[in-house]
Amino acid sequence: MGCGMTLQKHTAKPTATKPRRPNSWKMQDAKAQFSRVVRLAREKGPQRVTYRGQDAVVVLDAKEYDRIRGTKKEPSLYDIMQASPFAKYDVEMEFKGVRVTPREPEF
Repeated sequence: MGCGMTLQKHTAKPTATKPRRPNSWKMQDAKAQFSRVVRLAREKGPQRVTYRGQDAVVVLDAKEYDRIRGTKKEPSLYDIMQASPFAKYDVEMEFKGVRVTPREPEF
């Protein structure tokens, strides 16, 4: 039977994919391998995660984040004392304890 129609097989056109940057992850891959993403962020540097082909977030080491933000932890008493201009002098102090005699409670 010839009706003059021919069926053609549909072939998908190859889509051009952008080359991925080093240290870049698709969202689904980052979710599936989150432990690896975190490990690489700590060892090799920031890891970019893309969502629908666009940069979405960057996973980076907490120390690097603090450095970038400029956040510092509160100094300890030791750090404060070491920063004192008197820290370079060898100062000995004698603390005399106070003796307190406990008394019997009154009921």
